[in-house]
Amino acid sequence: MSIRVAIIEDDTSYRRSLEQLFSMSTGFSLAGSFASAPAALMQAERAGGSQAPVPWDLVVTDIEMPAMSGIEATRRLKAAHPGLKVVVLTVFEQPETILEAICAGADGYLLKKSRARELLDGLRGVAEGGAPLTPNVARSVLDLMRSLRPAARPLPRGEVSPSRLDLTEREQQVLRALVEGQSYKQAADLLGISLGTVRTHIVSIYRKLQVHSVAEAISRALRDRIV
Repeated sequence: MSIRVAIIEDDTSYRRSLEQLFSMSTGFSLAGSFASAPAALMQAERAGGSQAPVPWDLVVTDIEMPAMSGIEATRRLKAAHPGLKVVVLTVFEQPETILEAICAGADGYLLKKSRARELLDGLRGVAEGGAPLTPNVARSVLDLMRSLRPAARPLPRGEVSPSRLDLTEREQQVLRALVEGQSYKQAADLLGISLGTVRTHIVSIYRKLQVHSVAEAISRALRDRIV
């Protein structure tokens, strides 16, 4: 089954190149293409108005666009359709912008300078439950979060350190792999465990962190210094 992709991109030339890429690549199909975020949101609302799911599996959106930014579009799409995957594809590499996109619910953050194969691999990773961030992007975000952390303080008696939250050592390893942008399969290969075992750990991580998506887990991990 192919991944149905919708594009939100105001640059006509780049949008057409993405349309061609998804139309011609095995495992993908072009399900929608929009020059603005409001147009995409309107179509999503129309398609899902009767509580039917939107006809897309994944949305690829730029950030800086007229009328509405891709980050705001991400926030609205994820709020209305939590199961829909949204990946930011942009030229911006600033860690503050990346973090804002992740906190808005983005399931991945990829750069336009990525090669076609890297882009397609990243999107496949999202479909498999990963959260692709290039190593440099992941490191920039981690460095930013560390710089913003308040100084350590003694914990009141009975308070649990946010770095623990009852996660096992293996669960912390899986969570760290997600923060670094690994897909479920890549995490399994890295840790020498099966894909099914990774999925079991993810379910437990979600329960313990009280989150419902990879993006929320990454945001919580960074904010609460879990990794």
